[in-house]
Amino acid sequence: MLEARIEVSGVRLDKALTTAFPTLSRARLQALLAEGAVSRDGVALTTGSAKAQPGLYAVALPPVAPATPQPEAIPLTVLYEDADLIVIDKPAGMAAHPAPGCETGTLVNALLAHCGDSLSGIGGVARPGIVHRLDKDTSGVMVAAKTDRAHQGLSALFAAHDIERTYIALTRGAPSPVKGRIETRIGRSNGDRKKMAVLKSGGREAITDYVVQAVFGEPAKAGGAPMAARLACTLHTGRTHQIRVHMASKGSPLLGDPVYGSGSPAAPVRAAIAEAGLARQALHAAVLGFVHPVTGQPLRFETPPPADMQMLETLLTTL
Repeated sequence: MLEARIEVSGVRLDKALTTAFPTLSRARLQALLAEGAVSRDGVALTTGSAKAQPGLYAVALPPVAPATPQPEAIPLTVLYEDADLIVIDKPAGMAAHPAPGCETGTLVNALLAHCGDSLSGIGGVARPGIVHRLDKDTSGVMVAAKTDRAHQGLSALFAAHDIERTYIALTRGAPSPVKGRIETRIGRSNGDRKKMAVLKSGGREAITDYVVQAVFGEPAKAGGAPMAARLACTLHTGRTHQIRVHMASKGSPLLGDPVYGSGSPAAPVRAAIAEAGLARQALHAAVLGFVHPVTGQPLRFETPPPADMQMLETLLTTL
């Protein structure tokens, strides 16, 4: 049972309750109102749009419902953890969420086991709050919420694009110019609904800054592109497959990308990919920075690419 006194009147009840009970999201409070779990001076309240009146408010929290996915004891590389959130370095090959055909072995399964009773519940369910995703075969830094208040705060930061996100990518050839901004609209491909594409109309705004950090292999002809390159890509929006689609639109798809890597790299690059054992797109979420949604502390995390990308880059430097 949570209790708080509200002195204001005239504002929407659900808004006043959100201020009085900061650990609960507005959506969660609206659901609790509908369940008859909120009262003022002992009288049950049910309508969030009603006007608040001064009094002692109580919220009867039901037991947290168990999560549908099952906890799995999967090792995690934890970069930071407190009562409200956790930051991990996700390995390639791990999906963020359970989905048809991939119901187990996901980050959610691993976090349920790792966090255990420290999950206070997102929307009344004992689950971690995934506020952004990395593709299954993209490695790197991710943050997840453990409480409603952190979930609400992180969601707002990502919605406002108030997050620092930089990725390392290895590409076929190199985009021109060597530094720039790509601004397009991205949505479902008209030719293949399983793929994303740059669209002339519709879709959603997508902005990526990139800089070529290194090039590998001499161009086949004067003025041509190198065989491969290493890029740093900074996201200003977070569309599905954004970097993969944007770099392919510049004629420099990510090495190893099975979906957007149209065309084949030069033979020496193909040999390097095989020797490095790269079986995925060469993309790593290297930097994640944000202001802690509860404490206000600036946080920034940076991790190097995993072994397959590091080995590939080493081999590319010999071309």
